[in-house]
Amino acid sequence: MSFLSKLFGKSTKTSEAADLAVLKCDVHSHFIPGIDDGAQTMEDSVALIREFYNLGYKKVITTPHILSDGYKNTPEIILGGLEKVRVALKHENIPIQIEAAAEYYIDFDFDRKLEQEKLLTFGKNYLLFEVSYLNPPDNLETIIFKLQMSGYKPVLAHPERYNFWHNKFEKYESLKEKGVLLQMNINSLTGYYGDETKKISEQLIEKNMIDFLGSDCHRMDHVNLIKGEAVYEKALQKLIESGKLLNSTL
Repeated sequence: MSFLSKLFGKSTKTSEAADLAVLKCDVHSHFIPGIDDGAQTMEDSVALIREFYNLGYKKVITTPHILSDGYKNTPEIILGGLEKVRVALKHENIPIQIEAAAEYYIDFDFDRKLEQEKLLTFGKNYLLFEVSYLNPPDNLETIIFKLQMSGYKPVLAHPERYNFWHNKFEKYESLKEKGVLLQMNINSLTGYYGDETKKISEQLIEKNMIDFLGSDCHRMDHVNLIKGEAVYEKALQKLIESGKLLNSTL
């Protein structure tokens, strides 16, 4: 039970696990081995994806990091890795679909990528992006506009994790008004990223502002947290049952 739950004496848990199979598709993970801070070996990748199949998912869309000062991945690197993972899954007889997009970091070089490259997307040209955890980029609104003018549908990864907006809920409302879709991490609802993140997650769900639910899975402990805690969160069940999520349309 989180600190907030203890403080107010109200449990956020339920005894019946949420059925993640309803989602059909996970939209945020790091399953291509050795190219970012997610799976490091093909054995890691296969083990993680097997867990998602066992949870009832029919498809995973894996989204390796692309950032200029860290993981300098390209569409060629990502799609090449995707094919290797597909071969391994077939060899292991794991009947789950896997596709790849990317989690783009809005940094100094993103404008160039947007202008010169065909960016990796999923579904109906959805583009997953993240920003710094320290402060939002000054040009965020401009980037959003440029993405939309280029035909992309911007999806902000884990908005609940950006502490600088926790006391400025109107920022989330402004993003939604601008047409940005919001992707929440399942484990945010457990307090894994902190009690404030859990609290803002619940507020975003209460106001029907979440469009996609993702695992942001990097390692087996993330899967274990989903299975052992997240599925028993009342807010997760409310979100899944709301009918607002787009996961199953992918």
